[in-house]
Amino acid sequence: MTEPTPNRDKLLTPGEVGRIFRVDPKTVTRWAQQGRIGYVRTPGGHARFRQSDIDALLAEGGAS
Repeated sequence: MTEPTPNRDKLLTPGEVGRIFRVDPKTVTRWAQQGRIGYVRTPGGHARFRQSDIDALLAEGGAS
């Protein structure tokens, strides 16, 4: 049996990322489609964003 990974990235919705950057969730989705922000797809086809990627992007000064 394997132990759960305590440092596993939290996955954020476009709405959560939008609140962090103070933009509309559709803008976050557009950034993802343009390759400006990394994302993963859920089995249901929804985009989710890794917390560590968002934190790194904030440290760099944003997605714009």
